[in-house]
Amino acid sequence: MDADEARIALFLDFENLAIGARDALGGARFDFRPIADALADRGRVVTRRAYADWSMFEEDSRELARNHVELIEIPQRMGAVRKNAADIKMAVDAIELAFEREFISTFVICTGDSDFTPLVHKLRELNKRVIGVGVKASTSAMLPPACDEFLFYENLEGVEPLKESAAEVEEETKERSVDELARLVTSTLAGLQRSTGEVVLASSLKRALLRKDPTFSEADYGFRAFGELLRFLESKKVVTLSEGPAKGDPVVAFATNPEEQEAFGALVEVVRDLQARNGAPQLSGLKNQLRKRLPEFSEKRFGYGGFLQFVKAARTRGLVELTWSDDANDYVVTVP
Repeated sequence: MDADEARIALFLDFENLAIGARDALGGARFDFRPIADALADRGRVVTRRAYADWSMFEEDSRELARNHVELIEIPQRMGAVRKNAADIKMAVDAIELAFEREFISTFVICTGDSDFTPLVHKLRELNKRVIGVGVKASTSAMLPPACDEFLFYENLEGVEPLKESAAEVEEETKERSVDELARLVTSTLAGLQRSTGEVVLASSLKRALLRKDPTFSEADYGFRAFGELLRFLESKKVVTLSEGPAKGDPVVAFATNPEEQEAFGALVEVVRDLQARNGAPQLSGLKNQLRKRLPEFSEKRFGYGGFLQFVKAARTRGLVELTWSDDANDYVVTVP
């Protein structure tokens, strides 16, 4: 047994998932296998528990039993009383397991109910990694940011709707832009380089992306794996990859980007023109002047946290000078 392999405890708020899946996927019945397959990639599932009044889900209960899920019966009561009983039982069992089984490193909470947000916070306080799973339309906006990672059920491999509206088809087929992806990766990579001062491994970059957005998934951009995404960005000369200390975990660094060099060159030209007409320009307003020359300019595309940082990078390269002016209460930019 791999000592580094994650031990996973799985808890399903089954009524929340089953009803959410049925409503979101055109009447399709909830299928447990896509969740099981997604977790198999993340570690070894040692506990599987599902909570519901199983008289309402007889066919589902048989499928879950075949997949070795322990069925926790919630006595039949009316409305919110029964739902609250399931929530409380599931939360108590998860906390109890966290204390009794220290070897369990990851808890998977399958629900979209915001009532479980305190449970997620407590598990993370106990140094447990928490992965959430929920149906997008019925998941509270509070829950995904509380988790280390959040998987939307309908995005899992193997989940197929029975029917889709035109709007749903358009939403699912709409590709996120390459520029959006590049900005996200480069800004995260730049932040890691600034904070650690060390080389950045692909695994560290993925963890940082998930800390920024627990719902991040390379599949949303059409990639089967994070390594494939990085190789694509390398082909676009956004990043470079080199061999890391472990196989399959390369070092990620910034590529020499011709577009970035073009942006630096445009900055120099803009500052020179303004300097010749009206004297040294102030930093405020300079970005708008640069965009007149490069309409698509965004410093975040190159991994900079803000325009000031971009200009400081130009100063470091000896392209411009940047000084603070008390009179202007702003930075003044000049060309040497």
